[in-house]
Amino acid sequence: MPSHRYRSVYDRVPVPEFERAWPSRRLEAPPLWVPVDLRDGNQALADPMDPARKRRFFDLLVTMGFKEIEVGYPSASRDDFAFVRHLVESGAVPDDVTIVVFTPARHDLIERTFASIEGLPRAVVHLYTATAPTWRDVVLRRGRDELHRLVLDAAALVARLAGDRPGVRFEFSPEVFNQTEPDYVLSVCDSLTELWDASPDRPVIHNLPATVEIASPNVYADQIEYMHRNLARRDSVILSVHPHNDRGTGVACAELAVLAGAQRVEGCLFGNGERTGNVDLVALALNLHAQGVDPRIDFSDIDVIRATVEHCNRIGVHERHPYGGDLVYTAFSGTHQDAIGKGFAHHAEQARALGVAPDEAPWNVPYLPIDPHDVGRSYEAVIRVNSQSGKGGVAYVLDTEHGFDLPPGMRAEVSRRVQAAADESGAEVPAKEIGDLFRAAYVDVTGPFAVVGATDASVTVRIGDAEHTGTGDDPVAALVRALRAAGTDVEVTEHVVRSGVAYAECRVDGRTAWGAAPAPHDAVLNAVNRLLS
Repeated sequence: MPSHRYRSVYDRVPVPEFERAWPSRRLEAPPLWVPVDLRDGNQALADPMDPARKRRFFDLLVTMGFKEIEVGYPSASRDDFAFVRHLVESGAVPDDVTIVVFTPARHDLIERTFASIEGLPRAVVHLYTATAPTWRDVVLRRGRDELHRLVLDAAALVARLAGDRPGVRFEFSPEVFNQTEPDYVLSVCDSLTELWDASPDRPVIHNLPATVEIASPNVYADQIEYMHRNLARRDSVILSVHPHNDRGTGVACAELAVLAGAQRVEGCLFGNGERTGNVDLVALALNLHAQGVDPRIDFSDIDVIRATVEHCNRIGVHERHPYGGDLVYTAFSGTHQDAIGKGFAHHAEQARALGVAPDEAPWNVPYLPIDPHDVGRSYEAVIRVNSQSGKGGVAYVLDTEHGFDLPPGMRAEVSRRVQAAADESGAEVPAKEIGDLFRAAYVDVTGPFAVVGATDASVTVRIGDAEHTGTGDDPVAALVRALRAAGTDVEVTEHVVRSGVAYAECRVDGRTAWGAAPAPHDAVLNAVNRLLS
């Protein structure tokens, strides 16, 4: 690989050196979540959302409990402007929700942005310009001082247009913050804090994007902590981050940034966005949930959330996507299945011991970081069977899907039968097919013997045209004597009733087999017929 063409982050931007505190901190509360699906996410779609899809997405975000939502770039297109006006004029924005509108540092576009929110009691006007050296030199062709003056001029217009409306607040993004000199971005942000006269009751938002990821997450955390420690009027600033996912570490960057002092995170549901996407708010929020911290966003029906996002974005969510993918709570591996099955049993026992419902008991099931029920998933697809699966997985499916709670001694034999079917097909064996295989092999058995009469103390069997009766203390003992009278010496090595189904293992002429049935003597007869067939 021609790696010599690329420079380390340490050769591209000064990384602050100081005694960092973030490594010893813990995530104990959620940040302010700000979904940018309707602006940043929408800009990344090959087929941008039409008004109906935008409104459906906005309503989903409100229902989930987001209190600040970036809704568009109203100066970028007629559709974006019209959508913001629709939200204003239709009364779609609840009293406890603030919308954010995005604008570059250009006078005409700022004016257009303010026109879009006319009549709205609350809004955040989000001003941005790129500040990194490469952007200054290649794209904007402005020096540090000239660009700083441009930003101040645009921010002054924002302040004039807002006037004395208390419901309008200000946000600034030095785009490509993570590739900008720390002293420069600090001076620009501090000058806007002063110009906008930020105060604790009307704080300014300084949003520091990792617009293109170029370094490991610890570097971004250092950059954020440097700003957190050095920003002027820190009690009047909401420190926000906007990580992208170019290196695949957007979630880690956001989590470390919050440890480093960030109070607000911008991202998208399931990580949609330019290139490899914006940081994934689903993963971030449910990571907190999995650590016992309430994210204060409602993910209790993640399949509805995912279906809505897929419809609006016209992009599918991968089957292995954290928390929301079709397969993320599913085990195919035999060892995983065995551990999960035992974990469920232990969880049920713990809930009974505590006297609480299983959904209220502490969660400690192997391989499942959260209870699938928390996000509206059933346990139906937690264990699925293919050629990689083991006896624990097959037993779990038969128990939970079909009511057959196999005794331990029977599981290996049944698993081999199901595995043979998986090997033959080369595919997953669906739960219904596993049940059908079990019934055909162990329950719906045909053979030379049939029970033609049974009481608590006697059983009559027919073989061919002959009938033979045996008596005993119970139907199993009576059946064994009837079979011996018919010339078949049977030893019942195990019989048990589990969850209303009887299972029996029998030996005839040195060979053993299992059978199952509603009644114990019928389970014995099924085992014998399997051996004699």
